[in-house]
Amino acid sequence: MNPKVSIIIPFYNCEFIDQSIRSALEQTYNNYEIIVVDDGSTKHTEKVLPFMHRLTYLKKTNGGTATAVNWGIDHSKADYIAWLSSDDMMLPDKLDSQLRDLIKHGADLSFTDYNVIDQNNNVLLKNVNLKFMNDQQIYGEMFDRNPINGSTVLVKRSVFEEIGYFNPALKFTQDYDMWLRMVVRNYRLHYLDRVLTLYRSHPKTGTSNNQRKMKEEIFKLRSYYRRYRK
Repeated sequence: MNPKVSIIIPFYNCEFIDQSIRSALEQTYNNYEIIVVDDGSTKHTEKVLPFMHRLTYLKKTNGGTATAVNWGIDHSKADYIAWLSSDDMMLPDKLDSQLRDLIKHGADLSFTDYNVIDQNNNVLLKNVNLKFMNDQQIYGEMFDRNPINGSTVLVKRSVFEEIGYFNPALKFTQDYDMWLRMVVRNYRLHYLDRVLTLYRSHPKTGTSNNQRKMKEEIFKLRSYYRRYRK
């Protein structure tokens, strides 16, 4: 069994885009495609040029992360979707290890542990994610916080066809909303307790610069989905 995976990289003026692409190209799993969605970038686009012959490059007017990822899904020709932020990196065995584990557990979404790195790729924090003894613990946790780093996920494409894409109205929590939608519709989320992603922390990240707005979105999401908590 060798299903195809689309690695979707939303890109907006990110100086680390070349490192993100390179990490995707170094995957040990061989049946994948890379889709870079340029969300109206005006800087660092030259860093994509050396890789153009090995990926699909889509350029659009700026509309936010959700619109970029959604457009990538629309152009995907794969059975599974992996989202990789343009400042993060995959470890070489991410797709291979995660796909095998997802299929083994019959899950609709898999997410993993990760390390936090700085601008120079130095590891700041190791094994950052919460640990889960079983999948049921994930569902309870989701209503209090978002334990899923978007760059660590692997999702069945059919999920988006069934419940819709990421909500463009949410600029900072479009991922959290999607995971909650999956939880309340009884999709299976599974945690793989392995570091397979490097998440970059730096001053220019959207989360660093928009803490107040992000907290407002989180509050509204939790207020809405609280009615579904069992």
